[in-house]
Amino acid sequence: MEFLKDKTILITGGTGSFGKSFTKFLLENSLAQKIIVFSRDEYKQFHMAQELRQFENRLRFFIGDIRDLNRLERAFQKVDIVIHAAALKQVPAIEYNPQEAIKTNIIGSQNVVEAALNQNIGKILLISTDKAAQPVNLYGATKLCAEKLFINSNFYSTSQKTKFSAVRYGNVIGSRGSVVEKFLNKKVDKVEITHPDMTRFWISLKQSFNLVLFALKNMEGGEIFIPKIPSMKISDLFKIIAPEAIQEIVGIRPGEKLHETLLTEEESKHGYETEKYYVVIPESGLSLSHFFSKYETMGSKLNPSFRFTSNSNTEWLTNEKLQEIIREI
Repeated sequence: MEFLKDKTILITGGTGSFGKSFTKFLLENSLAQKIIVFSRDEYKQFHMAQELRQFENRLRFFIGDIRDLNRLERAFQKVDIVIHAAALKQVPAIEYNPQEAIKTNIIGSQNVVEAALNQNIGKILLISTDKAAQPVNLYGATKLCAEKLFINSNFYSTSQKTKFSAVRYGNVIGSRGSVVEKFLNKKVDKVEITHPDMTRFWISLKQSFNLVLFALKNMEGGEIFIPKIPSMKISDLFKIIAPEAIQEIVGIRPGEKLHETLLTEEESKHGYETEKYYVVIPESGLSLSHFFSKYETMGSKLNPSFRFTSNSNTEWLTNEKLQEIIREI
């Protein structure tokens, strides 16, 4: 992580599952000069400061909401890298509160873009989700809009100093509110399964960190970085984390897919495959010569009919690997 040496990094949503863990990871493993945690929850910031007090000389907390452009511009002063992780993410809650999701996930992301351009930030990386690929719920639709805002905002960086890209991945094992966290080390008699064949992509926190670092190091502006991660049936997951529980089939809920997609056929037409990641480059509007030369040396062009879905995945999360990740948690 030599490229982070002496850099000031700001993480929106820095008290969330990813933000908190990644902040600690950077403080322990990088030579970044300063990490700024931007979030609206002062209570979580207080506890995070207590947990990381040994790093207080390199750690700053900034109370604010991404809905507030002026506050973002104040926080972004003299920042080199922004990781935009702040979002409303709970699918059922967003279906019932659509206006709030739009204000945070779309308008808030637009504010991040505006503040980054106004403050001449070097690199801005959006944390996105598999639900943004061919979305069927409002959460996915808002994250798709956020992706489009980030990718196309490279048009407005006239000096090409400010670069916008995104990473897109699936369910994080053990993140706050996840099924693994909910049932881990808890004895339950019954669990609800929406469909016995439902599959999801699964990624560990460590894998998500590596993806973000790969993106920050290599981004030219306009890419979507997608990890090659395994799939697993939800029913098989519960057999491991709640082996004694009876599985009750309750049916697929509104806004829920049977299988998720990380990479669509349309994106594969302008995508590349590297050893551990897929990289979708911009279709048009930007100078693409540097993209082609860079990613052709790192990998190969994708078959234009390729799709990366959780049910057609060639890699499946084994019981042993899941147990290993759970032990790390």
